[in-house]
Amino acid sequence: MTKAQTSPAEPAAGPLSGIKIIDLTRVLAGPYCTMVLADLGARVIKVELPERGDDARHIGPFIDKKSAYFMSVNRGKESIALNLKLEEDREIFEALLEDADVLVENYRPGTMEKLGYDWERLHKRFPRLIFASASGFGQTGPYREKPAYDMVVQGMGGIMSLTGHPGGEPTRVGTSIGDIGAGLFTALGIVSALYERTKNGTAGGEGRRVDVSMLDCQIAMLENGIARYFATGKVPGPLGARHPSITPFQAFKAKDGYLTIAAGNDALFTRLCELLGLPGLAGDARFTSNEARCQNVEALTAALEARLTGEPARHWLTLLGDAGIPCGPINNVEQALSDPQVLFRNMVVSTEDPDVGEVRMAGNPVKISGFADPAARPPAPELDSGRERLLAELKARKKAAE
Repeated sequence: MTKAQTSPAEPAAGPLSGIKIIDLTRVLAGPYCTMVLADLGARVIKVELPERGDDARHIGPFIDKKSAYFMSVNRGKESIALNLKLEEDREIFEALLEDADVLVENYRPGTMEKLGYDWERLHKRFPRLIFASASGFGQTGPYREKPAYDMVVQGMGGIMSLTGHPGGEPTRVGTSIGDIGAGLFTALGIVSALYERTKNGTAGGEGRRVDVSMLDCQIAMLENGIARYFATGKVPGPLGARHPSITPFQAFKAKDGYLTIAAGNDALFTRLCELLGLPGLAGDARFTSNEARCQNVEALTAALEARLTGEPARHWLTLLGDAGIPCGPINNVEQALSDPQVLFRNMVVSTEDPDVGEVRMAGNPVKISGFADPAARPPAPELDSGRERLLAELKARKKAAE
């Protein structure tokens, strides 16, 4: 078999088995969304530009000139290269849509309209098709047509203003939370629309338009920052590694590094003080309630670290962990990926790429009873590798309809 004819490894069955998704997305937000759906059993057909494909194919890090970045968010999909400005390719694309459940795209708003594939036209022709868009600023509003990347929305959405240490330079969240947040919310919108389509009729029910903005998602994830601002009228800022409303709930310095301790209520705080040999702290008027501890966080941190720095972090993790005090190490990526709990939960899986061999990546965090969570997943597709198979399917469907 040639590479273009190679059949993909069968995806594991999941709650979305039987759902067909046409994926017009690229880079991260959209591909992350469709990867989540593929992990849940959906068939995802990735439509890419001829010759170049998804831009992520050209973004590092690379393994033998192949993008590990691309492979990490496109596993288990099929690929066909189509130029939607060419009539022949448009016919193929529209044939794919005929029995599709979902179309997902993350172009800048206006692009699908220019191609003739806006929601109104597609909904009229394919009334049960769910049309989902993830974009920087959404399909409406004054910023609608502005371009955006993860960094842009992290800055605009307020999350960067809460990240880092007081007085420090603006700090990006260490992962692409702008893209990943939008991908997750888009996936949630899609499964909600699928449920509503079935609930309010039959499998032939009406499709919906799903419109997700990266900036909206950043606002939705501001969480405590919004609550604090509206409650106090004060603009919150970065606090380093501590929680703004719970104390002690932060990273603490030990003899050889740092550990996290989250004593989220008075009982846990009292137990923590007893274990550390500091029972007087729990009765100190400055620390007798969470509100008081938050007001005196610097003094409490100094008192706790005076004790914690006397022993290595592992000593305290064992002592506190055995007593039921929420705590943990601050792992680097290597340590996190080798953690026994992470490995037990199958959160490191592998694919077998035809060119570079085994590629390891993050697993699926959604575990659902009755469905397998395999340690081996189908690889990311080669550009256009599904063409012959997909065209054969379309031909067979057309013949059966005649």
